[in-house]
Amino acid sequence: MPKILVVDDASFVRMQYKKSLTENGYSVEEAANGVEALEKFKSLKPDGVLLDINMPVMDGIVTLHEIINLDPSAKVAMVSCIGSQSIILTALQTGARDFIVKPTGRNGIVSVVEKLLAS
Repeated sequence: MPKILVVDDASFVRMQYKKSLTENGYSVEEAANGVEALEKFKSLKPDGVLLDINMPVMDGIVTLHEIINLDPSAKVAMVSCIGSQSIILTALQTGARDFIVKPTGRNGIVSVVEKLLAS
């Protein structure tokens, strides 16, 4: 069962993603900010990470940079309601494998994870 780490400061988003992913055979762990995400990434070694950009404590771009430093082969997809070209480019240059603009919908997040894990 593939392990996915869902990182978002909005609990309802984490809950929605977790429900969709667990119903489709994934094991899901959650983190509410970048600091928590790094701790869980180190201990869980997830197969994939869904990472929000705008979060308190440590934003998603800094968190992505730290994750890639820990594991250059990490499979991370950025998820944000902000789809500006510069943010997308920064995320991809930092090491994200994909960038998804919220909302993704129930089936959308499963497709994103399938694509992420296949990359």
